[in-house]
Amino acid sequence: MKAETLSFFDRVYEVARLIPYGRVTSYGAIASYLGAARSARMVGYAMNASHARDVPAHRVVNRKGLLTGKHHFDGTNLMQQLLENEGVVVKDNQVQNFDQLFWDPIKELK
Repeated sequence: MKAETLSFFDRVYEVARLIPYGRVTSYGAIASYLGAARSARMVGYAMNASHARDVPAHRVVNRKGLLTGKHHFDGTNLMQQLLENEGVVVKDNQVQNFDQLFWDPIKELK
């Protein structure tokens, strides 16, 4: 990978580590916070590569609250289980009360 890509991934991980317990954010929200609004997919790639880096990747979902990254976790329901352990209700692969649980780094990290 290019150095710029690794640097972007590291910045993504820094933001993801700040997501509070029991809250979720989206790939796009992290990308926007980092000034790369059209790079939501790159944030997804970063989350896929984050395992063993102490990054709470399970707290990052798509803009509708869907667990689109769940197939990158060991075990079919691990992402959902990790969220539910934090009190997040997930039904049909979607975070319930998404608007209330959504953590926007642009607003929270001033």
